[in-house]
Amino acid sequence: MEQIEKIFKIRENHTTVKTEIIAGLTTFMTMAYIIALNPNLLTGFGAEGQNLWNGVFLATCIASFIGMMVMAFVANKPFAMAPGMGLNSFFAVVVANIVGLTGMSYLESFQSALCIILLEGIIFIILSVLNIRDKIVNAIPLGVRLGISPAIGLMLLNIGVGSNAGIYSENGGPFFVMRDFFGALTPSVAQDAMGSGYTQMVLTVVTMFIGLFVIIVLAQKGVKAAVILGMLAASVIYWAGEAIFLGTNPFAGLEGASFVPPFADMAETTLFHFDFAGFVKIGWFTAITLIITFCIIDMFDTIGTLVGTASRAGMVDKDGNMPQMKEALLADAVGTVAGAITGTSTVTTFVESASGVEAGGRTGLTAFTTGILFLACMFIAPIAAIIPAAATSSALIYVGILMISGLSKVDFTDIYQTVPAAIMLISMPISGSIGHGIGLALISYTIMKVFTGKAKDVSVLTYIISAIFLLKFFLVV
Repeated sequence: MEQIEKIFKIRENHTTVKTEIIAGLTTFMTMAYIIALNPNLLTGFGAEGQNLWNGVFLATCIASFIGMMVMAFVANKPFAMAPGMGLNSFFAVVVANIVGLTGMSYLESFQSALCIILLEGIIFIILSVLNIRDKIVNAIPLGVRLGISPAIGLMLLNIGVGSNAGIYSENGGPFFVMRDFFGALTPSVAQDAMGSGYTQMVLTVVTMFIGLFVIIVLAQKGVKAAVILGMLAASVIYWAGEAIFLGTNPFAGLEGASFVPPFADMAETTLFHFDFAGFVKIGWFTAITLIITFCIIDMFDTIGTLVGTASRAGMVDKDGNMPQMKEALLADAVGTVAGAITGTSTVTTFVESASGVEAGGRTGLTAFTTGILFLACMFIAPIAAIIPAAATSSALIYVGILMISGLSKVDFTDIYQTVPAAIMLISMPISGSIGHGIGLALISYTIMKVFTGKAKDVSVLTYIISAIFLLKFFLVV
């Protein structure tokens, strides 16, 4: 125990080993969906062959684990990472475009696209070691920083009630809680639209809100494990509902499931499989543009998550700076390189880390716990897969509500804080990108300062970042 205290400085960070482990488990439960969803997205839900699916599945577990070990032991921060949502979908689109552009097979195009991720990760390691990424963080105006946390909160709320739990039926799908259930004119309209999926939708809605209120009640009573207990309660309710109302076995996925990691498939398809010859076929201009695009999105997604979550947890100084930001950014870069080597898209810090921080996580022991669970999923993936989306939605909604309270720190009498914050509040949930929200906020801040005669208030680096985002948004390639 003393060794753990020495490594992670538990007492210095006003936490306990028990709290950190529970926080790590909480974070894992809210983001475990990525373990199966990432290979689904990158292989067309298995359409490109089981071997590639298995390779990406293992890469997801291993690369996430490596990144979190660096976060735990080098940065000593409670943030978890995995292949980023949005970035993985973009990667899949890039692979499909390479197929059309070069005529190569999907696997060959996939291996060519891994070169982009490798180069992006190497660039980020260099930028992190040279403190350039840290300088970029410090160049973000205070008003923009203050608006990041509540904007992420609104984004989590949007995910929780909007897109986290999708229902499919003979009428198609996915059908979502806010759009298709609460957004329906009447219950009969919703039922007609969803067909047999309507009963499952009702179960999802009930589960989601019971879980949310269990978390709220427990948190108000001072229970440290409120989030994870609420998720467990929601899971039990959903499993019971599946058995009673849907007539299905909630644990059917465990029957005949294989618990042996498919290492041979990863070695055959993704591990160190960089097709540089195929990469050259893309064309240098397109390749460079893609690398820059991945870099920009990943950098500001990570910065936004770190700053926003750290602000909520009180882990920043009076100027909004987080200690050991350099090491945290380095962990993200190492995770990306590990992802490229093993065979997955960009590994980035997950916004779901906020759930673990809210559960009390303050040190690298939280990240270590989550990382160990990700690695264990190579053997127990079928168990992780039975956690219902409705249960994770409860946690995302709760954490989102808490993060929105950060709006109280924004000075709404200062237009230079109000406009960037408002733009992030609307752009992050709609675009689904933290990086794009920050980019729009920086552009608006810079333009306002320039045209109100206060151009000298804007740092050179902020001008450069704003210009890069303008090119990223409007340069057609």
